[in-house]
Amino acid sequence: MAVRYLKRGKDAAAVAEADAKVRATVEGLLLDIEQRGDQAVREMSSKFDHWEPSEFRLSQSDIEKAVKQLSAREIEDIQFAQTQIRRFAQAQRDSMKDIEVETIPGVVLGHKHIPMSAVGCYVPGGKYPMIASAHMSVLTAKVAGVKRIVATAPPFQGAPHPAIVTAMHFAGADEILVLGGIQAVGAMAIGTESIAPVDMLVGPGNMFVAEAKRQLFGRVGIDLFAGPTETLVIADDSADAEMCAVDLLGQAEHGPTSPSILLTNSETLARATMVEIERQLTILPTAEIARVSWAEHGEVIVCDTIEEMIAKADELAFEHVQVLTRDPDVFLNGLTHFGALFLGPRTNVSFGDKVIGTNHTLPTKRSARFTGGLWVGKFLKTCTYQRVTTDAASALIGEYCSRLCHMENFAGHGEQANLRVRRYGDRGNVPWYQPVPPLK
Repeated sequence: MAVRYLKRGKDAAAVAEADAKVRATVEGLLLDIEQRGDQAVREMSSKFDHWEPSEFRLSQSDIEKAVKQLSAREIEDIQFAQTQIRRFAQAQRDSMKDIEVETIPGVVLGHKHIPMSAVGCYVPGGKYPMIASAHMSVLTAKVAGVKRIVATAPPFQGAPHPAIVTAMHFAGADEILVLGGIQAVGAMAIGTESIAPVDMLVGPGNMFVAEAKRQLFGRVGIDLFAGPTETLVIADDSADAEMCAVDLLGQAEHGPTSPSILLTNSETLARATMVEIERQLTILPTAEIARVSWAEHGEVIVCDTIEEMIAKADELAFEHVQVLTRDPDVFLNGLTHFGALFLGPRTNVSFGDKVIGTNHTLPTKRSARFTGGLWVGKFLKTCTYQRVTTDAASALIGEYCSRLCHMENFAGHGEQANLRVRRYGDRGNVPWYQPVPPLK
């Protein structure tokens, strides 16, 4: 495979060392929350966010005050975004049907999609107030039918961020907390004197929030293991350097560890994009962050063929994949490992992040190999049931079950089956039964 790197990012060993330090920090803080509850949460909030209100949970009057701080246009914009996200989430929910089928006469099997009872939605808001994350988590959980939705975000410049609070409220949050970081997800998952525990944690966050969710998985469910935002721009010579650079830097500004990669079969475009990125970094307001991200984690990869580009993109398994090629459907049909695809120059990752309707909580660190992103189905448990309606069916299944249990040396299991054979067995009235020879 003729794959050439014109630029490479930070060494993997250095990334692993940083991850290990985060793991140790998070483990100690979660243990403190488990042991000391509200007191530990309060101390962490004061230390990390300089935030120590009398009550982390907002009252109805607090929420109304936040909504009143927004202009009519800001409220309209939030409602427009939520309408798009609700429509797509509802279409996804409508596609998920409860089923019941009679597999053989007298044997009825089915499944039901049951919403989670309680979900905690984390909305990042320390550096950038991620209003859109409230739509993506709270609103999607609401469409799924979750009974209790707790939404939380850190304070922004020493106060609840009014637009985040408004978005949480409009989306349908039952409880709104102003609490950030490890202390927020730890309190929601473990529970404290004042915060009842939830069954599942969802939403993006910084490296500490992501690691806390990873360590809490098992005690509660999580949406996915999320790392820094990732962007892959796939482009051919029909694309231009300005758009490639904008779409790379537009996500690099998330943070200094966010990888952005250009994958192309045009070395001319690759080199032009590298030059254009340097130009844009002189005028981008968030260049201080984006420059570090691009320098340490940005890459430019040149392939000879479309097939090589598809193979490399699947190997990377990135969160966001922007396709700027003559025929984007080649990649829609060819790729198997990605969080979300953005097909053609008229769309982009920012549309998906903020307003278009698809969910922006997506898999990172190659987990797109085995999971998709957050969607309405993540808030539903698909639970099966069975019913046997005739004596003949019970006896028939019982005979098969008994022999299979014997093969596994499960005597107690076998007796469950044998009891049904003895109690319900009468083969004389089962014309469709074709006996299987017993084991010798």
